[in-house]
Amino acid sequence: MTASIDPDRLARARVLIVGDAMLDRYWFGAVDRISPEAPVPVVRVNREEERLGGAANVALNVKTLGAQATLLTVVGNDEPAQKLQRLLEQHGVNTVLGHDPQLYTIVKLRVIGRSQQLIRVDFENQPDHEVLTAMLGDYERELARHDAVLFSDYGKGGLTHIPRMIELARAVGKPVLVDPKGSDYSRYAGATVITPNRAELAQVIGAWGSEAQLHERAQALRRAHGLSALMLTRSEEGMSLFDEVGGSDGHTRVPAQAREVFDVTGAGDTVIATLAAMLACGVPLREAMPIANRAGGIVVGKFGTASVSYEELFE
Repeated sequence: MTASIDPDRLARARVLIVGDAMLDRYWFGAVDRISPEAPVPVVRVNREEERLGGAANVALNVKTLGAQATLLTVVGNDEPAQKLQRLLEQHGVNTVLGHDPQLYTIVKLRVIGRSQQLIRVDFENQPDHEVLTAMLGDYERELARHDAVLFSDYGKGGLTHIPRMIELARAVGKPVLVDPKGSDYSRYAGATVITPNRAELAQVIGAWGSEAQLHERAQALRRAHGLSALMLTRSEEGMSLFDEVGGSDGHTRVPAQAREVFDVTGAGDTVIATLAAMLACGVPLREAMPIANRAGGIVVGKFGTASVSYEELFE
């Protein structure tokens, strides 16, 4: 059984989420025939749904769990940005939004027929400049008001200046969590913990042939970038935490929560959001990991980008 956290303590915890926010759109419909124009199904859309995605989904996960969440991000001056802001307000997520007319607010449109995803269409552009630079002042102000900082990196150009942001957070003693992207982890130097999945870590350290090789390479990566810890999410193999204990390399592992896997979309968001909420409460990383693992096990039993409540997690 997962150790419980006092809900009042959790309600006082404040997490600042910085990164690439998205709007997830779902079109649900009936599939009765194949198109005469091409060998593709015709979907007659009968229901539409919009959800928070990317860093916005991470913020929602923090809030749903019972902690306070503030999302700092840049969006475009467009209809999806307005929808994103309305959804964040409805869910009680605090926002510090920058608006960039050159930026398309990221939209991921999923078309669902016969209870399965048929296609995903992405609407986005790569900004030709650092979209969060102008918000460094906002970031420093919010930093002082929060207990932990979570960077949700989706590789969309919103976190080019993450090294400076991590430096500022560490200078004032705030735990820094990073959901990483890409192969250059030097950008995350000095973070408290990064949470790659197996594919993401293999992209950086290469495929490993044994547990011993994984441990050696993960610890070397952690030391090279001055990371306090690296938490590897391993799907059906659970999670591994590589850290330092008493001046030596440390390792602890938790098994996967045995339950039916329905949809892994956004599971990583739930895991790191839970981890951030726990660290913001002052829970040590080794105690926070099993709680985050349980949250991930719950959310994969739900459809699409979803979140986990305090009651689901602890009661």
